[in-house]
Parts: sequence; structure tokens; C-alpha cells
Amino acid sequence: MNKTLKRLLSYAKPFSRFVPKYIFVTIFGLIFSTLNFLLIIPLLKIIFDTNAYENIPAAAHSFEFSKDYFVDTFSLMMHNLVQNYGRLTALILVCIFVFITSFFTNFFRYWLQRILASMRTYVMRNMRQNLFERITRMDVGYFTEQRKGNLLSCMSNDITEVQNTIVTSFQVIFKDPVYIVGYMIVLFMMSYQLTLITVLALPLLMFFISRLAKRLKRKAAEAQELQGDILSTMEETVSGIRIVKAFNAQKHQNKHFDELNEQHRKVTKKMFYRQELSGPLSEFLGVSVAAIVLLVGGVFILNGEFNFGIETLIAYFGLYYSVLVPIKEVSRAYSSFQRGTAAADRIFKIIDTPVSIKKSENPISVKEFKNQIEFKNVSFKYEIEPVLTDINLIIPKGKMYALVGHSGAGKSTIADLIPRFYDVTAGEILIDGINVKNLEPKDLISLLGIVTQEAILFNDTVINNIAYGMENINEQDVIEAAKIANAHEFITNLENGYYTNIGDRGGKLSGGQRQRLAIARAVLKNPPILILDEATSALDTESERLVQDALIKLMKNRTSVVIAHRLSTIRNADQIIVLDSGKIAERGTHDELTDKNGIYRHLCDLQLLNK
Repeated sequence: MNKTLKRLLSYAKPFSRFVPKYIFVTIFGLIFSTLNFLLIIPLLKIIFDTNAYENIPAAAHSFEFSKDYFVDTFSLMMHNLVQNYGRLTALILVCIFVFITSFFTNFFRYWLQRILASMRTYVMRNMRQNLFERITRMDVGYFTEQRKGNLLSCMSNDITEVQNTIVTSFQVIFKDPVYIVGYMIVLFMMSYQLTLITVLALPLLMFFISRLAKRLKRKAAEAQELQGDILSTMEETVSGIRIVKAFNAQKHQNKHFDELNEQHRKVTKKMFYRQELSGPLSEFLGVSVAAIVLLVGGVFILNGEFNFGIETLIAYFGLYYSVLVPIKEVSRAYSSFQRGTAAADRIFKIIDTPVSIKKSENPISVKEFKNQIEFKNVSFKYEIEPVLTDINLIIPKGKMYALVGHSGAGKSTIADLIPRFYDVTAGEILIDGINVKNLEPKDLISLLGIVTQEAILFNDTVINNIAYGMENINEQDVIEAAKIANAHEFITNLENGYYTNIGDRGGKLSGGQRQRLAIARAVLKNPPILILDEATSALDTESERLVQDALIKLMKNRTSVVIAHRLSTIRNADQIIVLDSGKIAERGTHDELTDKNGIYRHLCDLQLLNK
């Protein structure tokens, strides 16, 4: 069995939930389906030939007897019906029996589809959950390298494709082979000579199907990659629609989208051409074999070399046609399976991506912050060029340390290293003397409150955004946090107050309002350590005043690491760390650094000139 298929089916565990029922229903469906065709022989014999089968054969030990026993028994029963009640009554009774067998055939077919529907939704849920959990465990660096559209495509289109593959795979593994083998056994019993001709044609059919399927998988993979690019373009356009319109770039975006869309159309067209060819090809080859069988069987019957009549030949062809249906389904399923495995490979590529931020084998649990944060000989690089070099810094408990410097100096990187969004390339970061790599990740994050330049909010209510990720929080706690963050007043003026939905990324609110909600969230978490990444840089003067006032309240009695864009907001910092090209160039209080006439003084002068 294909490795990918094995892995896909593992999401259906426990198999006892589906497989026993599936096999049971498949076998009974096959029995009633076969009965429909075998009843044709005695029906034709008795209704149109009243002299046939007056007695059941006496011997029961020969192959000939076992082959014909079922037909002979029903023939005799209907012969007696004709003799006792007339042909019309016998015909009605036989039709009733055919009706009953047809009902049960389709009843078991429906039951089979219910089992498949249950299984495919079960597998889809498990796989989607596994994929989502894996994505949330990835380090921040992973998302800077991946396009969102590719991840969204995997979560939607690829999962759907895999869901369909699971269904067809189950049919190919359990149902169709059982039906094919069952039908072939009956066909061999009816005429092994004719059936041998059929069997010899099957390898030729499978050869053509396998060639088509290999090409189909390549095209399916290409189509799914293009689908990811289309979704990425769509996401980027929607997210940046203001810039698109501001630069009158609609034509440029439309052209780029049209190019991707046309490529996807061409690749998908070729993929569908090949997929749809498998069914007609298998049916054509099957009918061609049937024509040969008809010719050979007809010649043998006319020459008296076969001991069965035309009614048996008719039933044989009815049953042979039933064999073609699962064979055709196998060919279609094989084509679908190739598309599904291409989608599964993309999903498993994400799931199998190693997480670079790994949990210690014996993590240390911490519940409080006692003394200090220490950077000891810390260096870091994203790819080749170093971003930080030999950083040595101690941040005592309860102190406010500010990080300043030109863009690209490494300020945000230092802030990202504390919660282990990235791991240091060299050196170590210690909290109360314990390397952050050895701390329990949940405990480390519980010590930290982070407010970024862009407030990250969700398409949910105000109260759920403030209480995000926290349990057992009551409404009064949320209100108190909002008051400290200077957010309570504007929240109460919203349509539904704290239960107002704020839209995608908080789009219904202003920048200052979004930032105050983010601060309220940090207040409610009540962490001992705060990381503020240029939290006021994108705000107007009035909003900045409100946010800055909220931040002062938030930082009270807490250890704070502040990345400053506007230097006026950090005049009262206990220590200002000036970074230049990834190194600490200066450190001291505001007054000490302005007296040095160095980088910090230069930055202050530039901001004064720009006012």
C-alpha cells in the first residue's frame, strides 16, 4: 500500500469504527446484486420454455452440479409455479422477488455511502485539526518564509481533495475488489472459457490507466501550487486594498491575478482531460472485450460446443457489464487518488516541517519573576548576516529599560528573543538565572505581556478580544482592565458595548482604540514582565496621549522592555540602551546620554528638528 495512503488512512483510526461495518455491508450488497442477474436465467427459461427443468439433478458431487445448482433450483420452483398457477402468476412472483433483491441491493449501497460519509468527515476533521495545531506550533520565522495563500490553500482545497481521496481509496481497497472478485467467481462458474478472455484483457486496461495517473499527479501538484499563489494574491490585495487604490494599482493587480488565473486554468484543463479520459478508456476497452466474448460465445453456442442456452449468455453479459462498473470506478479512483496524494504531500510537508523552537526534555516550571533578565554574550542571525552581536545586558526586576537606535539596529529582535519567538544563535538569555530554553514554554509566556506597534485583534467582540487566551475571567475584571487602559469610555459608546463585534483585525475601530484594547488585554493578563514594541509610534497626538497614559499605568511596578520610536516617551526610563548595527553602542539615563553627545543625542536632535 502506498505510504501516503497508509498515512491518510491512519486519520480514520480506530478502524473498528468503520471497517467491519463496511466489509459486512459490501458482502451483502454483492450477494443481492449478483442475485439480480442470476434470476434472469430461470426467469427466461421458465417463462418462455415450459418444458425446461422439470427435475433437480440427482447427483450433488460434480462441478457441473455445483455450478448450476442455484439456477436449477430456481428454475424448478418457477416451473412448478407455471404448472400450478400459470405463467402470469409466476412472472408476477418472480418480478416481486427481483424487486425485493433490487431493494436490498440499493439499501446496502446507501448504507455503504453513509459509512463513507461518516468516515470522510471524521478524517477531514482529524487532519484539519492536526494541520492547524502544527501551524500554531511553528516558530515566528516560519511564517516570514511562507505565503499565507499556500497555507490557506492547504487548509481548504487540499484538505477537501484528500477527503475525496479517502473515500475513493476505501472503495478501491475494500468494496470494488470484493465486487470484482465476486462477479468474476460467478462468471468463471458460468463459463471459464469466456471469462479467461476477460481476465487476459485486464492487464492491458490497468497499464493505460497507470500511465494516465502518473501524468495526472504531476498536473495536480502544479495546479495546487498555482491555487496557493492565487489565494496569496487575493489575500495580499484584500489586506492592502488601501495601498492598491492609493497608487491606482488596480490594473497591475488585475493583470497579475489574470496571469496566475490563466496558468491555473490551463493546468487544470489538462488535468481534467486526463482524469476524464480514464473512465471512457476503461469502458471502451471493456466493451471491446465484451464484443470479443460475444463473438466467441456465439460461435461456440451455434456450434453446440457450450452446454448453455442463449438465456445464460444474456445473464452472463449482464453480470459481465456489472464487472465493468467497479473496474471503471477503480480507474477513476486511481486518477482521483493521484490528485489526492499530491494534495496530501503538500499537507504532510507542512506537518513534517521540524519546529525550530523546541521544548526542553526536562522543562523547568516557574510561576513568578523574582530578580532579573540577563542577556549573556547573545548573538543572533536570521540567515547569513548577523543581526545582534555579543549583547550583554541585565534588566533588574521592576525597572524600565528602553531600546533605541536606527531602523534595523536589532531592537525588535531583542524583544522577540525573550519570549523565544526565535532562539539565539549564540550565548543565552536567562530569567532568574535559568536559560529560557530550559523553561516550560507556557510558564515563560505567562510571565510576559506584549503590546506591539500593530495591535493584533480578532474578528470577535470587545470582551473576547480583551480576555483572549485567558480562562475564568468575569466581565467586571475586563471592565477594570479597560478602565486602566483608558478604553472603557469609548467601549461603552459602541453599539453593543463590550459585546460589539470589532470586525476583521479590529477594522471598525481607530488606531488608538485598537491599541488601548491591546493594552487592556495586557492589563488583564497582569504579567510581571512587559514588552512594548513601539506601541505609540503610529498614533496621532491625542491618541498617543491616551495610550501613553495607559502604558504608564500598565508599567507601574513591572519590569518593562520598551522599544522606543518617539524618544520623548522614554525620558524617565531607568536605563536607555542604544543599539547600532546589532551592538550596544551606548547605555545610560536620558540625561547621561544627552551629555555624551553621541548617537542618542543625535537621535534626539533629529526628532527636535522634525517637530
